[in-house]
Amino acid sequence: MDTKLNLFVVLTLVSIQFLSTFPKAAVSNVHIVYMGEKENEDPTVTKMFHYKMLSDLLGSKEAAKSSMLYSYKHGFSGFAARLTDSQAKEIEAFPGVVQVIPNQVHKFHTTRSWDFMGLNDHSTTNLLTKSNMGEGIIIGVIDSGVWPESESFNDRGMNPIPPHWKGICQEGQLFNSSNCNKKLIGARWFVKGILDQSQTPINISNGEDILSARDSSGHGTHTASIAAGNFVVNANYEGLAAGLARGGAPRAHLAVYKVCWSFGHGGCTDADLLKAFDKAIQDGVDILSVSIGISIPLFSYADQRNSIAIGSFHATAKGITVACSAGNDGPTAMTVENTAPWIITVAATTIDRAFPTAITLGNNLTLWGQSVDTRMHNHGFTGITFSDRIALNDSDDSALGCKRGSLNATLAAGQIILCFSQSSTQNIFSAAISVAEAGGVGLIFAQYRSDGLESCHYIPCIKVDYEVGTQILSYIRKARSPIAKLGIPKTIIGKWVSPKVADFSGRGPSSISPTVLKPDIAAPGVDIIAAYIPFGAEKSSGFALLSGTSMSCPHIAGITALIKSVHKNWSPAAIRSALVTTASQKGTDGSNIAEEGSTRKVADPFDMGGGVVNPNRAIDPGLIYDIETNDYVKFLCGTGFSSKSVSGLTQTKANCTKNRLNELNLNLPSITIPYLKRKVTVSRKVTNVGPVQSTYKAVVEAPQGVKMKVEPQILRFNKTTQIVPFKVTFFTTGKVYGDYRFGRLIWRDPKHTVTIPISMRAIFV
Repeated sequence: MDTKLNLFVVLTLVSIQFLSTFPKAAVSNVHIVYMGEKENEDPTVTKMFHYKMLSDLLGSKEAAKSSMLYSYKHGFSGFAARLTDSQAKEIEAFPGVVQVIPNQVHKFHTTRSWDFMGLNDHSTTNLLTKSNMGEGIIIGVIDSGVWPESESFNDRGMNPIPPHWKGICQEGQLFNSSNCNKKLIGARWFVKGILDQSQTPINISNGEDILSARDSSGHGTHTASIAAGNFVVNANYEGLAAGLARGGAPRAHLAVYKVCWSFGHGGCTDADLLKAFDKAIQDGVDILSVSIGISIPLFSYADQRNSIAIGSFHATAKGITVACSAGNDGPTAMTVENTAPWIITVAATTIDRAFPTAITLGNNLTLWGQSVDTRMHNHGFTGITFSDRIALNDSDDSALGCKRGSLNATLAAGQIILCFSQSSTQNIFSAAISVAEAGGVGLIFAQYRSDGLESCHYIPCIKVDYEVGTQILSYIRKARSPIAKLGIPKTIIGKWVSPKVADFSGRGPSSISPTVLKPDIAAPGVDIIAAYIPFGAEKSSGFALLSGTSMSCPHIAGITALIKSVHKNWSPAAIRSALVTTASQKGTDGSNIAEEGSTRKVADPFDMGGGVVNPNRAIDPGLIYDIETNDYVKFLCGTGFSSKSVSGLTQTKANCTKNRLNELNLNLPSITIPYLKRKVTVSRKVTNVGPVQSTYKAVVEAPQGVKMKVEPQILRFNKTTQIVPFKVTFFTTGKVYGDYRFGRLIWRDPKHTVTIPISMRAIFV
């Protein structure tokens, strides 16, 4: 994930990248032998069966024991083992084996955000209070581990560990059972997959990583504290964004599963990910937050290379809600990741906080940028120059963006340098290193407007847009001896129109299943302050500002914990429905939410799903669109999966016939029809979770060029009628091939407004 974040992070957080491995003949590599749902509830029996199968293949129990890394025996059945290509092909023919695939490597995709969403801890009427702050709920975080000493994981005010918790606090390097408490109730780490993939051991002596659940990158600590961090007063990042920090569900419990590692090329492997899902299901978590995903091209949901889709299916079937990041390859279309219909896929938005920083020029003109660098300022006027004027080599334009080695150190010394980014891949941090190495004392970095701020550490740096950058350049060109003064960043709240969909946030439609709207929902993911690992000699403040859908995902996990605390029997689909149908499409100024892409257009469902999450409305949605496991089976059959593939994934006796309506009729809180030819009818059903006696009327906002007919137009509920089906028929009215158009279907009663987004593309053949 191309995560745009404060480069205070040790490990660059990027959207998951799939790295194919092609093992040479006769060389053993880790393969995952996937067998679908368990046939025996006793995990010991399941494990013995796995060893028996592997022994039959390899010829002895000793060889099987040496080969096997993991036995998956709790949430589903299968194992990870070292096999040659020929052995992998041979075992794939064994009875009960669904698929055998090589192990792959993946990489990773607060003080204000909760108040911004209306969840302040002083109110007696909002969801935070009604839910007792998530009391009794266990959130599992599959990520890079945790820094247990962080104040966000203190257990002051926490209730005892819930009786349904079956997990452990696994010991390891610099981590023992005393690191867990009533907040951080469990921690596990899984490294066998990545160790085999890298073929090199971890060098723990130089801090390459830590062989335990302890976090060495900061990513897992940050996401876990966003979801369920306890109250921390006076939290800040270098004096900025100061306030009371807490997670979405500050009284929920946390269980951490470390699967992502920093050593070597780093990453998170399928084998380790699947083991984390398997153990989380066994341990008794209620919710899983996974800020990892698979990059384009996506694998099908029944393909074991899509380990998150497979693991989350089994978790969902057990009633565990799984939230995943949408990826950070936006704003291009079809970049959304984690698109399985049983996952809540989360886009990222801005909040109403900014860090304006003054730039005062020698002609007394003050311009404004943004920065999070509060140290190393000289507070006075100093010389300023344009990077192109001090290029080391005039024959290329690398100095424009201040690429490393492009600046003349003699001319740069003691100067503030103005640089212009030449591409989206250039960043302010690398430019700051270049300027600092050349002797510069400050950086003004002009770039296409993008979300997320990064600390430069070495010198003060300020990000500006091209308009401000051009004004500064104009002054430099006109002045005989141009000078400038860089101000100190300030924290300003409530002065910016927000939220906006972040430019990096992955966009729909889904490239693997275009009838499923993705993302589902949007949440804050830009400049989010949360717990972080100690860094540098000064050990930092214990908090960092990061940006990415990695940060928006745990926001939804935290809100889900609050909802689950109130509605304990709601299914994962019911919770997703409540979030989507009550989401907001309006910003703080009452205008339509916009997206920070190349067009800055009004955000549509492919940018933000149902909209920006509204927690206080989600607790009382009125109606929900619920889904059972068998509905997903019908959906998978409808999308063209074979009976064998679906049976292996779901452990049902699926007899698939490709019926397109099964694909369109999955009871999602959205309707997406990628190929509308004249007319199609789609079925949905809603369950009343409001007053027993309720009547809802349909309000239709049809996409342009499409007519909609809803039958019935009135839904009536009583003691005996709690679930009511309805149909929506779509007719095209034009005769031109078009792109997607958007609309909404709304059910209203005197108290509730239940809205689902509609995405439609009409074609003519």
